[in-house]
Amino acid sequence: MQKYDKLVRDHIPDIIRSRDGEPIVRVLNDEEYWEYLLKKDIEELEEVKKAESLAERKEELADKLELIRAMAEYNGFRLEDIIEEADRKKQRNGGFQKRLLLEKVIEK
Repeated sequence: MQKYDKLVRDHIPDIIRSRDGEPIVRVLNDEEYWEYLLKKDIEELEEVKKAESLAERKEELADKLELIRAMAEYNGFRLEDIIEEADRKKQRNGGFQKRLLLEKVIEK
């Protein structure tokens, strides 16, 4: 038996069963769900960092996007709402295309 204690995608228990495993799962309450979404975000970021190929990185970024979708829905938003907000912020503050690193600010 291997313990996981982590949020998984909806079809994972069925996939485990199809491989002759017996998943032990429970449905999280609202508070727990949000906490596990936050933990999953950290886990997914680590997987993006560890990706060794562009194909792996693409797959891990897709996982992060699905996680953002779940976090948005938890808070009553659609993914499109989040994208629209990101576009507004990009219009106002710019994106990250210039790769700028702010090293310091000299106050006057």
